[in-house]
Amino acid sequence: MTSLFGTDGVRGQANRLLTPELILSLSRAIAATMVPDGGHVIIGRDTRTSGPMLEAVLSAGLTSAGLNVCLAGIIPTPAISFLIKDEHADLGIVISASHNPPEDNGIKLFDRNGMKLPQEEEHRIEAAFSVAHEPAEIIGSVMTLEAAATRYAAFLSGTIDVERVDFTGMTLVLDCAYGATSAIAPHVFRHLGATVIPIHSVPDGNRINVDCGATHLARLQEATKEYKADLGIAFDGDGDRVLLVASDGFVIDGDRMMGIAASYMAEHDLLTPSAIVATVLSNRGLELWLADRGINVHRTDVGDRYVSHRMIEESIQIGGEASGHIIFREHSPTGDGILTAVKLLEIAHHRGIDLPTLAHEIPLFPQCARNIACDNPAQLAEDPRTRKLLHEAEETLGQLGRIVLRPSGTQPLLRIMVEAEDEDRCEETANQLEGSLQRIALRSRS
Repeated sequence: MTSLFGTDGVRGQANRLLTPELILSLSRAIAATMVPDGGHVIIGRDTRTSGPMLEAVLSAGLTSAGLNVCLAGIIPTPAISFLIKDEHADLGIVISASHNPPEDNGIKLFDRNGMKLPQEEEHRIEAAFSVAHEPAEIIGSVMTLEAAATRYAAFLSGTIDVERVDFTGMTLVLDCAYGATSAIAPHVFRHLGATVIPIHSVPDGNRINVDCGATHLARLQEATKEYKADLGIAFDGDGDRVLLVASDGFVIDGDRMMGIAASYMAEHDLLTPSAIVATVLSNRGLELWLADRGINVHRTDVGDRYVSHRMIEESIQIGGEASGHIIFREHSPTGDGILTAVKLLEIAHHRGIDLPTLAHEIPLFPQCARNIACDNPAQLAEDPRTRKLLHEAEETLGQLGRIVLRPSGTQPLLRIMVEAEDEDRCEETANQLEGSLQRIALRSRS
Protein backbone atom coordinates (compact mmCIF):
# COMPACT_ATOMS: atom_id res chain seq x y z
CA MET A 1 0.00 0.00 0.00
CA THR A 2 1.26 3.50 -0.82
CA SER A 3 1.48 5.94 2.06
CA LEU A 4 -1.88 7.22 3.26
CA PHE A 5 -0.46 10.09 5.28
CA GLY A 6 1.06 13.24 3.84
CA THR A 7 2.50 16.34 5.48
CA ASP A 8 -0.66 16.97 7.49
CA GLY A 9 -2.78 13.86 7.86
CA VAL A 10 -4.66 11.98 5.14
CA ARG A 11 -5.80 14.25 2.34
CA GLY A 12 -7.36 13.94 -1.11
CA GLN A 13 -10.45 14.51 -3.20
CA ALA A 14 -13.58 13.47 -1.34
CA ASN A 15 -15.45 10.50 -2.82
CA ARG A 16 -12.49 9.84 -5.14
CA LEU A 17 -9.52 9.12 -2.90
CA LEU A 18 -11.35 9.69 0.38
CA THR A 19 -14.15 7.19 -0.21
CA PRO A 20 -16.49 5.94 2.53
CA GLU A 21 -14.84 2.52 2.19
CA LEU A 22 -11.36 3.95 2.81
CA ILE A 23 -12.52 6.07 5.75
CA LEU A 24 -14.26 3.09 7.35
CA SER A 25 -11.09 0.99 7.15
CA LEU A 26 -9.03 3.93 8.36
CA SER A 27 -11.28 4.52 11.36
CA ARG A 28 -10.96 0.90 12.46
CA ALA A 29 -7.17 1.04 12.04
CA ILE A 30 -7.09 4.25 14.11
CA ALA A 31 -9.14 2.63 16.85
CA ALA A 32 -7.04 -0.53 16.94
CA THR A 33 -3.78 1.42 17.00
CA MET A 34 -4.52 4.49 19.11
CA VAL A 35 -7.21 3.39 21.56
CA PRO A 36 -7.32 -0.43 21.51
CA ASP A 37 -8.96 -0.62 24.95
CA GLY A 38 -11.82 1.75 24.16
CA GLY A 39 -12.15 5.40 25.00
CA HIS A 40 -13.49 8.80 24.14
CA VAL A 41 -12.93 10.51 20.74
CA ILE A 42 -13.80 14.06 19.71
CA ILE A 43 -14.50 14.80 16.03
CA GLY A 44 -14.65 18.29 14.51
CA ARG A 45 -14.88 19.44 10.91
CA ASP A 46 -14.75 22.48 8.67
CA THR A 47 -17.56 23.59 6.35
CA ARG A 48 -16.89 21.35 3.33
CA THR A 49 -19.90 19.68 1.76
CA SER A 50 -18.28 16.26 2.16
CA GLY A 51 -17.73 16.81 5.90
CA PRO A 52 -20.99 15.30 7.21
CA MET A 53 -20.53 12.20 5.02
CA LEU A 54 -17.01 11.58 6.32
CA GLU A 55 -18.10 12.38 9.88
CA ALA A 56 -20.86 9.74 9.66
CA VAL A 57 -18.50 7.07 8.31
CA LEU A 58 -15.80 7.86 10.89
CA SER A 59 -18.38 7.68 13.67
CA ALA A 60 -19.64 4.34 12.41
CA GLY A 61 -16.17 2.82 12.25
CA LEU A 62 -15.08 4.14 15.64
CA THR A 63 -18.27 3.13 17.46
CA SER A 64 -18.13 -0.32 15.88
CA ALA A 65 -14.72 -0.61 17.57
CA GLY A 66 -16.30 0.27 20.90
CA LEU A 67 -15.27 3.93 21.11
CA ASN A 68 -17.54 6.72 22.30
CA VAL A 69 -17.68 9.63 19.86
CA CYS A 70 -18.40 13.28 20.69
CA LEU A 71 -19.22 15.50 17.71
CA ALA A 72 -17.98 19.09 18.05
CA GLY A 73 -19.48 20.11 14.70
CA ILE A 74 -17.99 22.91 12.60
CA ILE A 75 -15.04 24.23 14.56
CA PRO A 76 -11.44 25.34 13.88
CA THR A 77 -8.81 22.61 13.91
CA PRO A 78 -6.92 24.00 16.94
CA ALA A 79 -10.14 23.92 18.95
CA ILE A 80 -9.95 20.12 18.92
CA SER A 81 -6.50 20.28 20.51
CA PHE A 82 -8.00 22.43 23.29
CA LEU A 83 -11.12 20.28 23.70
CA ILE A 84 -9.16 17.03 23.98
CA LYS A 85 -7.47 18.35 27.10
CA ASP A 86 -10.59 20.06 28.41
CA GLU A 87 -12.62 16.86 28.02
CA HIS A 88 -9.80 14.44 28.98
CA ALA A 89 -10.42 12.68 25.67
CA ASP A 90 -8.21 9.91 24.31
CA LEU A 91 -8.11 11.07 20.71
CA GLY A 92 -9.15 13.96 18.48
CA ILE A 93 -9.98 13.92 14.77
CA VAL A 94 -10.53 16.87 12.44
CA ILE A 95 -12.16 16.43 9.05
CA SER A 96 -10.58 19.14 6.92
CA ALA A 97 -8.26 19.77 4.00
CA SER A 98 -7.09 23.04 5.56
CA HIS A 99 -6.29 25.56 2.78
CA ASN A 100 -7.07 23.16 -0.11
CA PRO A 101 -10.02 23.69 -2.49
CA PRO A 102 -13.62 22.65 -1.64
CA GLU A 103 -13.56 19.29 -3.44
CA ASP A 104 -10.73 18.05 -1.22
CA ASN A 105 -11.00 16.85 2.34
CA GLY A 106 -8.79 15.18 4.90
CA ILE A 107 -8.34 13.54 8.28
CA LYS A 108 -6.08 15.09 10.93
CA LEU A 109 -5.34 13.16 14.11
CA PHE A 110 -4.45 14.46 17.57
CA ASP A 111 -3.27 12.42 20.55
CA ARG A 112 -4.52 12.74 24.14
CA ASN A 113 -2.08 15.64 24.69
CA GLY A 114 -3.64 17.60 21.84
CA MET A 115 -0.62 17.11 19.58
CA LYS A 116 -0.55 15.94 15.98
CA LEU A 117 0.71 12.40 15.62
CA PRO A 118 4.39 11.73 14.89
CA GLN A 119 5.21 9.75 11.75
CA GLU A 120 5.84 6.60 13.78
CA GLU A 121 2.20 6.53 14.88
CA GLU A 122 1.00 7.15 11.33
CA HIS A 123 3.10 4.21 10.12
CA ARG A 124 1.47 1.99 12.78
CA ILE A 125 -1.97 3.04 11.54
CA GLU A 126 -0.99 2.34 7.93
CA ALA A 127 0.27 -1.10 8.95
CA ALA A 128 -3.10 -1.82 10.60
CA PHE A 129 -5.11 -0.45 7.68
CA SER A 130 -5.39 -3.70 5.70
CA VAL A 131 -5.79 -5.97 8.73
CA ALA A 132 -9.23 -7.37 9.52
CA HIS A 133 -10.43 -6.09 12.89
CA GLU A 134 -12.96 -7.96 15.00
CA PRO A 135 -16.03 -5.91 15.96
CA ALA A 136 -16.19 -4.86 19.58
CA GLU A 137 -18.50 -6.68 21.98
CA ILE A 138 -20.03 -3.34 23.03
CA ILE A 139 -20.93 -0.70 20.45
CA GLY A 140 -19.85 2.83 21.34
CA SER A 141 -22.12 5.86 21.48
CA VAL A 142 -22.36 9.05 19.41
CA MET A 143 -23.30 12.31 21.09
CA THR A 144 -23.02 16.05 20.51
CA LEU A 145 -20.33 17.88 22.45
CA GLU A 146 -22.25 20.70 24.07
CA ALA A 147 -20.99 24.30 23.88
CA ALA A 148 -17.78 23.28 22.10
CA ALA A 149 -17.44 26.58 20.20
CA THR A 150 -18.35 28.69 23.24
CA ARG A 151 -15.76 26.97 25.41
CA TYR A 152 -13.07 27.41 22.77
CA ALA A 153 -13.93 31.10 22.34
CA ALA A 154 -13.67 31.59 26.12
CA PHE A 155 -10.25 29.93 26.09
CA LEU A 156 -9.03 32.29 23.35
CA SER A 157 -10.29 35.38 25.16
CA GLY A 158 -8.63 34.15 28.34
CA THR A 159 -5.15 34.07 26.81
CA ILE A 160 -4.74 37.80 27.44
CA ASP A 161 -5.39 39.96 30.51
CA VAL A 162 -8.57 41.75 29.45
CA GLU A 163 -8.35 44.08 32.45
CA ARG A 164 -5.06 45.50 31.12
CA VAL A 165 -5.57 45.02 27.38
CA ASP A 166 -8.53 45.58 25.14
CA PHE A 167 -8.87 46.40 21.47
CA THR A 168 -11.39 49.23 21.83
CA GLY A 169 -10.96 51.77 19.06
CA MET A 170 -9.46 49.25 16.63
CA THR A 171 -11.18 48.32 13.37
CA LEU A 172 -10.36 44.84 12.12
CA VAL A 173 -11.41 43.20 8.84
CA LEU A 174 -11.63 39.42 9.26
CA ASP A 175 -11.53 37.11 6.24
CA CYS A 176 -12.88 33.77 7.43
CA ALA A 177 -12.52 31.97 4.06
CA TYR A 178 -16.12 30.64 4.29
CA GLY A 179 -14.65 28.18 6.76
CA ALA A 180 -14.50 27.04 10.35
CA THR A 181 -13.62 30.42 11.91
CA SER A 182 -16.72 32.13 10.47
CA ALA A 183 -18.71 32.28 13.70
CA ILE A 184 -15.97 32.16 16.34
CA ALA A 185 -13.38 34.70 15.13
CA PRO A 186 -15.75 37.72 14.86
CA HIS A 187 -17.19 36.86 18.28
CA VAL A 188 -13.75 36.71 19.95
CA PHE A 189 -12.49 40.04 18.58
CA ARG A 190 -15.76 41.82 19.33
CA HIS A 191 -15.60 40.45 22.88
CA LEU A 192 -12.13 41.98 23.18
CA GLY A 193 -13.48 45.39 22.17
CA ALA A 194 -12.63 45.69 18.48
CA THR A 195 -14.96 46.87 15.74
CA VAL A 196 -15.13 43.87 13.42
CA ILE A 197 -15.92 43.85 9.71
CA PRO A 198 -16.22 40.19 8.62
CA ILE A 199 -15.91 39.12 5.00
CA HIS A 200 -16.34 35.62 3.53
CA SER A 201 -17.79 34.79 6.94
CA VAL A 202 -20.76 32.63 5.96
CA PRO A 203 -20.07 28.90 6.47
CA ASP A 204 -20.11 27.68 2.86
CA GLY A 205 -18.45 24.39 1.96
CA ASN A 206 -18.77 25.08 -1.76
CA ARG A 207 -16.68 28.25 -1.51
CA ILE A 208 -14.22 27.46 1.28
CA ASN A 209 -10.79 28.95 0.38
CA VAL A 210 -11.98 29.99 -3.10
CA ASP A 211 -10.33 33.35 -3.89
CA CYS A 212 -10.33 34.25 -0.21
CA GLY A 213 -8.66 33.57 3.11
CA ALA A 214 -4.96 33.20 3.89
CA THR A 215 -4.08 31.85 0.43
CA HIS A 216 -5.84 34.63 -1.56
CA LEU A 217 -5.36 38.02 0.09
CA ALA A 218 -6.49 40.42 -2.66
CA ARG A 219 -10.07 40.94 -1.42
CA LEU A 220 -8.91 41.41 2.18
CA GLN A 221 -6.33 43.98 1.05
CA GLU A 222 -9.08 45.87 -0.80
CA ALA A 223 -11.46 45.74 2.16
CA THR A 224 -8.81 46.80 4.69
CA LYS A 225 -8.06 49.86 2.58
CA GLU A 226 -11.73 50.55 1.81
CA TYR A 227 -12.78 50.56 5.49
CA LYS A 228 -9.59 52.35 6.63
CA ALA A 229 -9.14 49.47 9.06
CA ASP A 230 -6.20 49.14 11.43
CA LEU A 231 -5.56 45.57 10.28
CA GLY A 232 -6.86 42.81 8.05
CA ILE A 233 -6.75 39.25 9.39
CA ALA A 234 -6.99 36.26 7.03
CA PHE A 235 -7.60 32.70 8.20
CA ASP A 236 -7.54 29.54 6.12
CA GLY A 237 -10.48 27.15 5.90
CA ASP A 238 -9.82 25.31 9.16
CA GLY A 239 -8.35 28.22 11.11
CA ASP A 240 -4.93 26.83 11.97
CA ARG A 241 -3.06 29.52 10.03
CA VAL A 242 -3.32 33.30 9.74
CA LEU A 243 -1.80 36.15 7.72
CA LEU A 244 -2.13 39.85 8.52
CA VAL A 245 -2.62 42.78 6.14
CA ALA A 246 -1.95 46.49 6.72
CA SER A 247 -4.20 49.22 5.35
CA ASP A 248 -1.69 49.86 2.53
CA GLY A 249 -1.77 46.18 1.48
CA PHE A 250 1.52 45.20 3.18
CA VAL A 251 1.42 41.52 4.21
CA ILE A 252 2.74 40.36 7.58
CA ASP A 253 3.66 36.70 7.11
CA GLY A 254 4.44 34.01 9.67
CA ASP A 255 8.17 34.82 9.73
CA ARG A 256 7.59 38.42 10.72
CA MET A 257 4.96 37.34 13.26
CA MET A 258 7.49 35.02 14.90
CA GLY A 259 10.07 37.80 14.89
CA ILE A 260 7.69 40.28 16.55
CA ALA A 261 6.66 37.76 19.20
CA ALA A 262 10.13 36.34 19.91
CA SER A 263 11.81 39.73 20.26
CA TYR A 264 9.09 40.96 22.65
CA MET A 265 9.28 37.78 24.71
CA ALA A 266 13.07 37.98 24.87
CA GLU A 267 12.92 41.59 26.07
CA HIS A 268 10.62 40.51 28.91
CA ASP A 269 12.59 37.38 29.88
CA LEU A 270 9.83 35.12 28.56
CA LEU A 271 11.97 33.33 25.97
CA THR A 272 13.95 30.59 27.73
CA PRO A 273 15.87 29.21 25.93
CA SER A 274 16.47 32.17 23.63
CA ALA A 275 15.33 30.40 20.46
CA ILE A 276 12.46 29.75 18.10
CA VAL A 277 11.64 26.78 15.89
CA ALA A 278 11.01 27.42 12.19
CA THR A 279 11.02 25.29 9.06
CA VAL A 280 13.48 25.13 6.16
CA LEU A 281 11.23 27.60 4.30
CA SER A 282 11.52 30.40 6.86
CA ASN A 283 13.43 33.41 5.64
CA ARG A 284 17.15 33.81 6.32
CA GLY A 285 16.51 37.50 6.85
CA LEU A 286 14.50 36.58 9.96
CA GLU A 287 17.30 34.31 11.13
CA LEU A 288 19.92 37.07 10.81
CA TRP A 289 17.65 39.68 12.47
CA LEU A 290 16.97 37.39 15.43
CA ALA A 291 20.67 36.46 15.71
CA ASP A 292 21.47 40.16 16.23
CA ARG A 293 19.15 39.97 19.25
CA GLY A 294 20.70 36.81 20.64
CA ILE A 295 17.88 34.54 19.47
CA ASN A 296 18.66 31.30 17.64
CA VAL A 297 16.54 29.64 14.93
CA HIS A 298 16.17 25.84 14.99
CA ARG A 299 14.90 24.50 11.65
CA THR A 300 12.71 21.49 10.88
CA ASP A 301 11.03 19.91 7.87
CA VAL A 302 7.89 21.63 6.57
CA GLY A 303 4.82 20.97 8.71
CA ASP A 304 3.66 22.48 11.99
CA ARG A 305 3.71 19.08 13.70
CA TYR A 306 7.49 18.89 13.17
CA VAL A 307 7.78 22.38 14.63
CA SER A 308 5.61 21.44 17.60
CA HIS A 309 7.50 18.25 18.42
CA ARG A 310 10.87 20.07 18.24
CA MET A 311 9.51 22.79 20.53
CA ILE A 312 8.54 20.16 23.09
CA GLU A 313 11.89 18.37 22.81
CA GLU A 314 13.89 21.56 23.38
CA SER A 315 11.44 23.44 25.67
CA ILE A 316 11.15 26.31 23.16
CA GLN A 317 8.22 28.67 23.63
CA ILE A 318 7.41 29.85 20.11
CA GLY A 319 7.68 28.42 16.61
CA GLY A 320 5.92 28.21 13.30
CA GLU A 321 5.94 28.53 9.55
CA ALA A 322 6.10 31.45 7.12
CA SER A 323 2.68 30.35 5.82
CA GLY A 324 1.10 31.46 9.11
CA HIS A 325 1.04 28.37 11.33
CA ILE A 326 2.28 29.90 14.59
CA ILE A 327 2.53 28.00 17.89
CA PHE A 328 2.53 29.73 21.27
CA ARG A 329 3.41 26.69 23.36
CA GLU A 330 2.25 28.26 26.62
CA HIS A 331 -1.29 28.17 25.28
CA SER A 332 -1.46 25.43 22.61
CA PRO A 333 0.70 22.67 21.08
CA THR A 334 -0.57 23.36 17.56
CA GLY A 335 -0.94 26.24 15.11
CA ASP A 336 -3.92 28.47 15.92
CA GLY A 337 -4.83 31.40 13.68
CA ILE A 338 -7.18 33.21 16.06
CA LEU A 339 -4.86 32.77 19.03
CA THR A 340 -1.92 34.09 17.00
CA ALA A 341 -3.77 37.25 15.96
CA VAL A 342 -4.93 37.86 19.54
CA LYS A 343 -1.42 37.49 20.98
CA LEU A 344 0.19 39.71 18.35
CA LEU A 345 -2.36 42.46 18.91
CA GLU A 346 -1.66 42.14 22.64
CA ILE A 347 2.07 42.60 21.98
CA ALA A 348 1.40 45.66 19.80
CA HIS A 349 -0.78 47.11 22.58
CA HIS A 350 1.95 46.64 25.20
CA ARG A 351 4.63 48.13 22.95
CA GLY A 352 2.44 51.01 21.84
CA ILE A 353 3.43 50.38 18.22
CA ASP A 354 1.14 49.02 15.51
CA LEU A 355 1.89 45.63 13.97
CA PRO A 356 2.78 46.86 10.45
CA THR A 357 5.43 49.17 11.93
CA LEU A 358 6.84 46.33 14.02
CA ALA A 359 6.85 44.03 10.98
CA HIS A 360 8.70 46.55 8.81
CA GLU A 361 11.59 46.43 11.31
CA ILE A 362 12.36 42.86 10.15
CA PRO A 363 14.09 42.80 6.74
CA LEU A 364 13.43 39.65 4.73
CA PHE A 365 15.29 38.33 1.70
CA PRO A 366 13.40 38.00 -1.60
CA GLN A 367 11.90 34.53 -2.04
CA CYS A 368 10.41 32.98 -5.18
CA ALA A 369 8.19 29.90 -5.16
CA ARG A 370 7.48 27.64 -8.14
CA ASN A 371 5.56 24.36 -8.50
CA ILE A 372 6.26 21.56 -10.96
CA ALA A 373 3.30 19.29 -11.66
CA CYS A 374 4.53 15.69 -12.01
CA ASP A 375 3.44 12.12 -11.35
CA ASN A 376 6.22 11.34 -8.87
CA PRO A 377 7.58 14.47 -7.12
CA ALA A 378 9.95 12.51 -4.87
CA GLN A 379 11.49 10.74 -7.86
CA LEU A 380 11.93 14.02 -9.73
CA ALA A 381 13.59 15.58 -6.67
CA GLU A 382 16.18 12.77 -6.52
CA ASP A 383 16.80 12.54 -10.28
CA PRO A 384 20.57 13.02 -10.97
CA ARG A 385 19.73 15.70 -13.53
CA THR A 386 17.76 17.59 -10.88
CA ARG A 387 20.59 17.33 -8.33
CA LYS A 388 23.08 18.67 -10.90
CA LEU A 389 20.82 21.61 -11.74
CA LEU A 390 20.34 22.35 -8.05
CA HIS A 391 24.07 22.39 -7.36
CA GLU A 392 24.76 24.72 -10.28
CA ALA A 393 21.97 27.10 -9.28
CA GLU A 394 23.10 27.25 -5.65
CA GLU A 395 26.60 28.26 -6.76
CA THR A 396 25.21 31.27 -8.66
CA LEU A 397 23.28 32.54 -5.60
CA GLY A 398 26.26 33.10 -3.34
CA GLN A 399 26.80 32.32 0.33
CA LEU A 400 23.50 33.74 1.62
CA GLY A 401 21.33 32.32 -1.18
CA ARG A 402 19.33 29.13 -0.69
CA ILE A 403 17.22 26.68 -2.69
CA VAL A 404 14.74 24.31 -1.08
CA LEU A 405 13.34 21.54 -3.27
CA ARG A 406 10.63 19.35 -1.73
CA PRO A 407 7.79 17.08 -2.83
CA SER A 408 4.40 18.41 -1.73
CA GLY A 409 2.85 16.41 1.07
CA THR A 410 -0.68 17.09 -0.18
CA GLN A 411 -0.58 17.41 -4.00
CA PRO A 412 1.33 15.87 -6.99
CA LEU A 413 3.77 18.78 -7.10
CA LEU A 414 7.49 19.34 -6.68
CA ARG A 415 7.85 22.66 -4.85
CA ILE A 416 10.79 25.01 -5.44
CA MET A 417 11.76 27.84 -3.12
CA VAL A 418 14.62 30.15 -4.12
CA GLU A 419 15.97 32.77 -1.71
CA ALA A 420 18.60 35.40 -2.51
CA GLU A 421 19.75 38.85 -1.41
CA ASP A 422 18.96 40.22 -4.88
CA GLU A 423 15.36 40.03 -6.17
CA ASP A 424 16.29 39.88 -9.87
CA ARG A 425 18.73 37.03 -9.26
CA CYS A 426 16.09 35.24 -7.20
CA GLU A 427 13.49 35.49 -9.99
CA GLU A 428 15.95 34.53 -12.71
CA THR A 429 17.16 31.46 -10.83
CA ALA A 430 13.62 30.34 -10.00
CA ASN A 431 12.49 30.73 -13.62
CA GLN A 432 15.49 28.79 -14.95
CA LEU A 433 14.96 25.97 -12.47
CA GLU A 434 11.25 25.82 -13.22
CA GLY A 435 11.80 25.53 -16.97
CA SER A 436 14.56 22.92 -16.66
CA LEU A 437 12.63 20.78 -14.19
CA GLN A 438 9.47 20.91 -16.29
CA ARG A 439 11.46 19.54 -19.22
CA ILE A 440 12.89 16.73 -17.06
CA ALA A 441 9.39 15.89 -15.82
CA LEU A 442 8.04 15.73 -19.39
CA ARG A 443 10.89 13.50 -20.57
CA SER A 444 10.33 11.19 -17.62
CA ARG A 445 6.73 10.65 -18.71
CA SER A 446 7.62 9.70 -22.28
